[in-house]
Amino acid sequence: MATTVVGQPLSRVDARRKVTGTATYSAEHRIEGLLYGVIVNGTVARGTVSRISTDAALAHPGVLHVLTDFGGLRLAHPVDRIAFYGQPIAVVVAETLEAATHGASLVEATYERQDAVTDFDAPDIPSQTPADEPDYSRGDPAGALASAQVKVDLELTSARENHNPIELPSTIARWQDGRLTLWDKSQWSQGAARTVAGALGIAVGNVRVHNEFLGGGFGSGIQTYDHVILAAFTAREVGSPVKVVLTRRQFYYGTGFRPASRHRMALGSSTAGRVSALVYEVRIENARYQTYTDGLTDLPQFLYGVPNTRTAYRVTPVDVHSPCSMRGPGVVLGNFALETGMDQLAHELALDPVELRLRNEPTQDEVTKLPFSTRKLRECYDTGARRFGWSRRQAKPGSRTDGDLLIGMGMATASYHNNRRDCSARARIHADGTAEVFAASADMGPGTTTSVMQVAADALGLPAPAVTFRLGDSSYPTAPLHAAATTMASVGSAVHTTCNALKAEFIRRAVADADSPLHGANPADVQVRDGQLETSGAQDTYRDILRRAGLPSLDITGNWGPGDADSKISTYGYGAVFAEVSVDPLLGLVRVRRIFAAYDVGRVISPKLAHSQAIGGMVGGIGMALLEGTVTDHRDGRIINASLADYLVPVNADITDLDATFINTEDPKADPIGVKGLGEITIVGVAPAIGNAVFNATGKRLTDLPIRPEALL
Repeated sequence: MATTVVGQPLSRVDARRKVTGTATYSAEHRIEGLLYGVIVNGTVARGTVSRISTDAALAHPGVLHVLTDFGGLRLAHPVDRIAFYGQPIAVVVAETLEAATHGASLVEATYERQDAVTDFDAPDIPSQTPADEPDYSRGDPAGALASAQVKVDLELTSARENHNPIELPSTIARWQDGRLTLWDKSQWSQGAARTVAGALGIAVGNVRVHNEFLGGGFGSGIQTYDHVILAAFTAREVGSPVKVVLTRRQFYYGTGFRPASRHRMALGSSTAGRVSALVYEVRIENARYQTYTDGLTDLPQFLYGVPNTRTAYRVTPVDVHSPCSMRGPGVVLGNFALETGMDQLAHELALDPVELRLRNEPTQDEVTKLPFSTRKLRECYDTGARRFGWSRRQAKPGSRTDGDLLIGMGMATASYHNNRRDCSARARIHADGTAEVFAASADMGPGTTTSVMQVAADALGLPAPAVTFRLGDSSYPTAPLHAAATTMASVGSAVHTTCNALKAEFIRRAVADADSPLHGANPADVQVRDGQLETSGAQDTYRDILRRAGLPSLDITGNWGPGDADSKISTYGYGAVFAEVSVDPLLGLVRVRRIFAAYDVGRVISPKLAHSQAIGGMVGGIGMALLEGTVTDHRDGRIINASLADYLVPVNADITDLDATFINTEDPKADPIGVKGLGEITIVGVAPAIGNAVFNATGKRLTDLPIRPEALL
């Protein structure tokens, strides 16, 4: 049957609810008897609380409780001592948010301080090799680098970045008959249920998490942090529902972040532009109490056909909160080092940066030795360069001007692993011919509710308005975390598989029913369109099949998983990102004039939403390249710029001409709907493309993120 809904540029099905304010986010649910909890944060980076005074807080009008003993909880960090600045030490509960907030300010604590180190560049701090990121080597990297005709050896850094989605971390907790219901801003409702159950020592079946609407996440809602557990704990202790919403400042203290990083990228090449050696060493900040890693070494090992490659990954434990995933986790920083190094190598070789990359295209995955499922990176280069106007680039840095401004063009490759995980879904067709599909996924903004509906509609042979995708409830069929560009390939494939099974069940019933016009037909010949089953001129409908059976609805639960596909193929998304910047040499100000990217991300389910994802990734990349950086006072670990007044993120004035296109391709070897992840890859190449454009404009190779005006003066 021809596709009718997938591929259409539909608007979001929940758009009207969002713009009219009828979409209910976690903190907005109206719960009878609701009290307000405010967390009191510790003000040392390491030590213990020797005394805590709650009398003044309890005396404040409206304050009902102050909880200070969390000893029975199992948290990610120790509960008997302070492991990072901002660690919760108390929860104030009141009848109003204002009373709880003021009451929290009246809680006083004294500490037994211990020597703390929050700067991972401090001398004599030992680094570690994480167990899941062992050193990697192929060929003879040291020898090949030493004998290379042309060498590049760069030191690069990136600042810590903090999450800043508009919706703050929010949780409402309510207990009824020993069962806990949470309304939580979570990117993984079932993961949150397991974490909270484990922390409280209760059965996971007694926890239900709702997360239908999320106001952005970008990785900040994958893990379940203290405020969620404390909301549940507090509600149980006080015997009433409790709402906890972090302030923006508490958001910086109470959740994870993209860790600061230090890199060495060394490349060796022949004069013909064949890269023979790559050495990549990286180190990131980490917490003492927990090791966090992500895929920093992935692209340096994989992206180009370099026969002699070595990577080394180190973490430096200090007295900070644990880092976490942030859009393009790890990969975006490893790619910044790689693509900056490749651009510098192209300059040293007097070779076009696109041509250098083409000369080093691999024929297989050099890490796994597996064939690529699809790799249309050459098409991305060709399409992106043509649409962007790359031929107008001046190879000599600083040679193009616009009045007093220096103009530069830069490009970078992007890639991200196509993550697929086991997933379940339930599909149901009602007597009125409408359908509902269920999975415990989430939608933090990419439009999952819409795109999965499109897959379901085509699989069931129904028009889009007749299908509703239900998500945001941990009681729904099992789904993976809504992150790591996993959702469409995993949830979409499970929904596709389940809906096809339900359609097949209706066909089976029709051809077996003597009263059906399709009785005796070959099931393989039956087609379904707009809820109508037909073959050889005979027709039946979902409605009539249910009516004859006396059923109000019929549903099926199905499963899909990638199985052993990753042992047979290497499946990644690819992209080519092109940027043009202006640089004011007197002020050191960089402005992004335009960005264009071409992507190979498999089948595009929803073009309008895919384009929106690409633009969002570019905005995040602009922030990484030019604006975002967390500043810490290392005397006590306090974050100095923990507010949107002081932490810079891109605003409308920073965003001009951003555009993207998608190469027409599918990846049927990876999953049944032929998609590859899109959410992460769109940020991956942006920062190096901007940095490379700045070099083309000025001749200054800047290797520290964010690029600051003083570096250009």
